[in-house]
Amino acid sequence: MKRAILFAGVAMIGVAFLSGNAGAQGAPQVVELAKVDVQTLAAGYRASKVIGSSVVNDTDEAIGKIDDILISSDGKQPYAVLSIGGFLGMGTYLVVVPYESLKLADMKVMLPGGSKEELRTLPTFTYVTE
Repeated sequence: MKRAILFAGVAMIGVAFLSGNAGAQGAPQVVELAKVDVQTLAAGYRASKVIGSSVVNDTDEAIGKIDDILISSDGKQPYAVLSIGGFLGMGTYLVVVPYESLKLADMKVMLPGGSKEELRTLPTFTYVTE
């Protein structure tokens, strides 16, 4: 009987010790929140809808398609990967332009002043495969 009481006492002390407040571990985290006008944002363009869109220039000439949207490694600058030329995925040439250089209006993506020839002068973009 004494053993059972001793065992119960030790178990209660162990539970009390283990269930105490855990101190903060690691560095404190700070998350910056910003108010967003959700109604204005809801009228915007979803990336899933923009990817695959044809890109035209000022004269409404098709100059490529949006292959993907990338975010810079610092998370601050978006870029558009454009697929230029090719047929059925063969012979395509990928280039990157700052997303802010594209103009979106009436479900149309425009690259003012852009042409296939000018885009072909940009460095070829290839995705990292890891």
